Amino acid sequence: MTDSRHLICAYLLDGEGRGSEIDWEATNNWSPESGDLWVHLDGAEEQTRDWLGDTAALDGYVVDGLIADTTRPRCDLYHNGVLLILRGVNLNSGADFEDMVSIRIWIERHRVITTGFRRLLAVNDIREQLALGNGPTSTGRFVARLSAGLTERMGPAIEELTDEVADLEGLLADSDDTTSMDTQDIRQKLANVRRVAIALRRYIAAQREALNRLSQLEGTWLDSPARGRLRDTVDRVTRVIEELDEVRELSAVIQDELRNRMSQRMERTMYVLTVVAAIMLPLGFLTGLLGVNVGGIPGSQTPWAFWAVCVGMVVLVAIEVWLFKRFKWL
Repeated sequence: MTDSRHLICAYLLDGEGRGSEIDWEATNNWSPESGDLWVHLDGAEEQTRDWLGDTAALDGYVVDGLIADTTRPRCDLYHNGVLLILRGVNLNSGADFEDMVSIRIWIERHRVITTGFRRLLAVNDIREQLALGNGPTSTGRFVARLSAGLTERMGPAIEELTDEVADLEGLLADSDDTTSMDTQDIRQKLANVRRVAIALRRYIAAQREALNRLSQLEGTWLDSPARGRLRDTVDRVTRVIEELDEVRELSAVIQDELRNRMSQRMERTMYVLTVVAAIMLPLGFLTGLLGVNVGGIPGSQTPWAFWAVCVGMVVLVAIEVWLFKRFKWL
């Protein structure tokens, strides 16, 4: 196979933190005696499946896992390696970071194969580290470092969510009346925060389980430093989940407070309308009675009767207001 469009990069690790980037021919001719190998492939290319099944000699179910369109984080142990699927926040320009980018990893003692469909900054970090000489020294440490990098990249996204929900809480706390703020805008922002938090937590919680299972696997390629770093990553992922839970809970509190304020505003409006209706009810009855088109209406022939009725209604309104205040209805 000479077409190498599906190859993004390939590195031969020297065991001291540096990696030499190799071409497609050297990748195909690799053997474990040459050193640990990392191959990163484009999962969208059709040639990737052929190379994984033919040249890399992977089982069909492993190949399916490495090029699947939709995946959830998981860790599967096979007789000759481990299939690990992880996700990272989407920090690409113009993208929503809750649209998490997946990376599929096949791990053997001397070889790591990764596939992806979109650009992942954590992969570029490792490439830069290998070029500078402070990269991973083995396949196990490569996986541990990649997992840690994915978790570290979640920090800005979680902080942005936390700051946004804190701003909404502050805006709600500074205002005593919902009429002074755009409640519709707040509700839309709050719904977006909750949607993002739920989407992130769904994948990150599964990722914690996958990393925790990986850290407990027995394998010669996973030494003590790599295992310890994986456990630290699991702890950090747990804290990320706790922060997402706090964002969701605080969003629920803000939503309840906003709902309560809107309910109170509606109750005040209904109370005012009820009071006005109660005041106008006797006046409506009086004017309706005087407007009956039958004979014998008092004052129909008296010039000043209209003004007398007006004065009487004003007096009636004054009496009603006094009674309402006396009974503390106003």
